[in-house]
Amino acid sequence: MKKCTGRVRMDIKTQFIFFMALCGPITASALDENSTLTITPLLKTTTSWDGKPIVYPKGQSEVTALIVEIAPGGETGWHEHPVPALGYILEGDLELRLAGGAVKVLHQGDVVPESIDVLHNGRNIGEEPLKILAFFIGAVDSKLSVAHPEFAPPALPDKE
Repeated sequence: MKKCTGRVRMDIKTQFIFFMALCGPITASALDENSTLTITPLLKTTTSWDGKPIVYPKGQSEVTALIVEIAPGGETGWHEHPVPALGYILEGDLELRLAGGAVKVLHQGDVVPESIDVLHNGRNIGEEPLKILAFFIGAVDSKLSVAHPEFAPPALPDKE
């Protein structure tokens, strides 16, 4: 890893190793634990958080790693991912809302397999900036996200 302007930058090999650690089999590991190595399982799943199967796109594979930052009260805007994506909450609190109304709240250290081809919005519900380490498993020249600014979600019921 190289340090650059106060941020840690990962080369492609390090990104791939980190990605495999997040997505790889939890019950099996390429490394055996020992007195100097601890392995902490984060996630093993075949479905996104809304229960849909994860299907990899056709074509030449391409993995993209991003850090997504959202200011307090900020939102991603309604969008969908046409490729599998995985998010790790580095800092902050995230509310994910599906167009159908389902909601999931995530906090620092949580991992979420993103919904695929489902409209959703992410919102920082905390008082500090939200930072998400996001991995997209797509194909060369495939979009990672498709914005839907035209979507107007149904009104939320009043709390009594």
